[in-house]
Amino acid sequence: MFLAGTDTSTIIVEWALAELIKNPTILKQLQSEMDAIIGQERILQEDDVSNLPYLQAVCKEALRLHASTPLSIPHYSFESCEVEGYHIPTDTRLLINIWAIGRDPDIWENPLEFVPERFLPCGKAVNIEPHGTDFEMITFGAGRRICVGKQAGMVFVQYLVGVLVQGFNWQMPKGEEIDLKESPGLVIPKAVSIKAFVTPRLASKAYF
Repeated sequence: MFLAGTDTSTIIVEWALAELIKNPTILKQLQSEMDAIIGQERILQEDDVSNLPYLQAVCKEALRLHASTPLSIPHYSFESCEVEGYHIPTDTRLLINIWAIGRDPDIWENPLEFVPERFLPCGKAVNIEPHGTDFEMITFGAGRRICVGKQAGMVFVQYLVGVLVQGFNWQMPKGEEIDLKESPGLVIPKAVSIKAFVTPRLASKAYF
C-alpha cells in the first residue's frame, strides 16, 4: 500500500513540475504567491499549504490532467442496475476511466490545457475537489473503493511541489523543450524524465 502510494504521488509531482516548467508564467505566479505568504527567509512547511490557494490549484490541475492511475480499482455489481442509460448486469467488474473523465470536453473547458485558475474562486471548477464526492474529478476513486491514502497523497504532492518550486528556479537546457509524452501502463509516468537546470532562489539560511 505504501509503495503504491509513493509511486503515484511522485508521478504527479513530476507531471506538475513538467507543466510548470513548460508554462513559466504559471511558475512565476506560484513563486510570487509563496514569496508573499512565506517570504524567502524560510522554506515551506505543511501548515502553510492551507494559505496558498494557487499552489492547491496547481496540484489539482496536475491531478486532473495527469491522473497517475488511468483506471480505477475494480468495482463489482452484486445486482443488475441502470447507470446513465447503460445496463450493468449482475456480477460485473467495472473499471472507471479516470484519465478520460479528467479530459472530457463536456466537463472541462479547454481540457488539454494546464489552467490552474479553473480551481480558483473566479474559475468554473472552484467547488470541485478530488476526494471522491465530485464525479467530474475522481483521481482517487470514489465510494467504498476510494483510495485510503488520498489525504496523505494530497499532502505529499502539495508539500513537495511547493518546496521544489519555492526553493529553486527551474529552466530547461538551451534548445530543449519539455516532452509531455506518457508511458502506458497501470500507472502513467512521463515517458521522458525531466532534465532541467535548478538554481537556489531563497536566502541561504532557508536551506539549513
